[in-house]
Amino acid sequence: MTQLPLDHVAVAVRSLREAVALYESLTGSIATPVETLDSQGVRVTFVDNLEILEPSALDTPVGRFLSRHGPGLHHVAYRTTDIERELARLVAAGFEPIDPKPRPGARGHHVAFLHPCSAGKVMVELVQPGVSVLSPS
Repeated sequence: MTQLPLDHVAVAVRSLREAVALYESLTGSIATPVETLDSQGVRVTFVDNLEILEPSALDTPVGRFLSRHGPGLHHVAYRTTDIERELARLVAAGFEPIDPKPRPGARGHHVAFLHPCSAGKVMVELVQPGVSVLSPS
């Protein structure tokens, strides 16, 4: 059986500045530089293994999440060295993909999400660290 280690936990927030101050104070760690992912409509930073997501607009996936659920847990991410293989394995096992193919994510990683309806009501992200070559679209 494949083992996927925990990569990070992500929270959606309305204010990155306020959340960074909270989590830096809580952990004593310093946030990474803020990244803007225009393709996903978010600004992102990490404090240790906590990813903090601020939507760039209300009509983005994270913006809609905040409108429906308010700030809080957004997803749990697991690390893999072969995201395409793991995504195919999980889809074959009955998980519903949000991303049928991996896409670029924060920190130069590749990511793919699984729908919460098939994962115990928690969105799951697969993360392949670093830049790698993915199959053509």
